[in-house]
Amino acid sequence: MQISAELIKKVAEAKKVCVLTGAGVSAESGVPTFRGGGNSAVWKGMPFDQISSARMVKENLPEVWEWFDYRRGVLKDCKPNEAHRALMFWESRLRENFLLVTQNIDGLHTQAGSRNIIELHGNIQRSKCTKGCRLKYEMLPTEIPHSPDICDLCDAPLRPDVVLFGEMLPEGYFEYAVEFANDCDLFMSIGTSAVVYPAASLAEIAKKKGAFCIEINPEETPASYLYNESLRGKAGEILPKILQ
Repeated sequence: MQISAELIKKVAEAKKVCVLTGAGVSAESGVPTFRGGGNSAVWKGMPFDQISSARMVKENLPEVWEWFDYRRGVLKDCKPNEAHRALMFWESRLRENFLLVTQNIDGLHTQAGSRNIIELHGNIQRSKCTKGCRLKYEMLPTEIPHSPDICDLCDAPLRPDVVLFGEMLPEGYFEYAVEFANDCDLFMSIGTSAVVYPAASLAEIAKKKGAFCIEINPEETPASYLYNESLRGKAGEILPKILQ
């Protein structure tokens, strides 16, 4: 695959970078999507959007935890790949002028060492209080089933710290990503189909403000036309080449 000299130059000279990642990056580490597709049953006869819903947290929290512990069990052998590591290295060069926005909940970016990160949909390796006291608990990927179950402050049950069907994104997270995208000089979208909003709008925001925009994805996406450069292939192979 040919990578243009202009792209290499733009990446090398970028002063403020915003990166959006999606399921394609995790897929290179062997992470399944878990999405059943349509109305197909994925857990004890329940569709994906039912077992992973805010309503189920209220009606049957133990069932929700059983489902998420199963997912965490599938993830326990998945490790960060070359794309995760390349992004961590890029951040180490730019420090506070680099922001990673991810739609993934697997925690692999954090495992790779990324720190300037917004996990739009949460992290499957964390839990939080159901009463909303803001306390959160980190869980080891190998800690299955989860622990603890009860909030130290409220004595309320804990739930997975992920955005479920029927819930809004955490307050302030996307707003900060928009603010950063508005001011970056380079925006990169990696491994995402660019159809899930509001995250998909970040590329439009950055492009409108004059940022150089790059897409890395195995296939063309509905937003490919937005990008100055659109590269086809695996992120774990492409990123190390353009960041060298």
